[in-house]
Amino acid sequence: MKRRGFLLAGAAVCAGALPPLQARAGAQVEEPLADAVRSALAASIANSAPPKPRFEQIEDRLAYLRWLGAMSEKLKPKKTEPQTRIEFLETVWYEAKRAGLEPSLVLGLVQVESGFRKYAISSAGARGYMQVMPFWTQLIGDGQASRLFHMQTNLRFGCVILRHYLDREQGDLYLALGRYNGSRGRPEYPNAVFGARKRWLLDAER
Repeated sequence: MKRRGFLLAGAAVCAGALPPLQARAGAQVEEPLADAVRSALAASIANSAPPKPRFEQIEDRLAYLRWLGAMSEKLKPKKTEPQTRIEFLETVWYEAKRAGLEPSLVLGLVQVESGFRKYAISSAGARGYMQVMPFWTQLIGDGQASRLFHMQTNLRFGCVILRHYLDREQGDLYLALGRYNGSRGRPEYPNAVFGARKRWLLDAER
């Protein structure tokens, strides 16, 4: 069984840092897409709006700032430079909300997939934070797989792809995560993401 968590790039885990969970399966599987689905996904990828949230209610803005502070403290062992850490979290929040996903779910998935390593490459060839397979850039992008190492591009692809799988599985997150990892029906990967997501949720609620 392939270990998708085995990465060709990245550093050793720092003492006291979040332990990277091992994803034990293959990668996203290339499947034919209906023209309407392909067009919709391509449109979602193409919109390059900046990840700067706007809030109509002050309470919503304060809640966001509390989330940002809590997540920044949690992520500090993995991303020590404050500005880089904040930009990453702002982008995660923006792209997750844009795709109709929980930011805690996306953070959990990134933790499992890459251990928060921007330039991670799996043994199957998946790239970046959310371990996106290069064929997606041919299906719905501009064909430049190297752009999957760009932070916002990678997070956008990952969130759009997970949203696509979630829609395809009619809202069943367990099966959608299995599709994302290429291990649909097996419990190891979804359970790992659910576990990581729970830890981010607990921190966010403190």
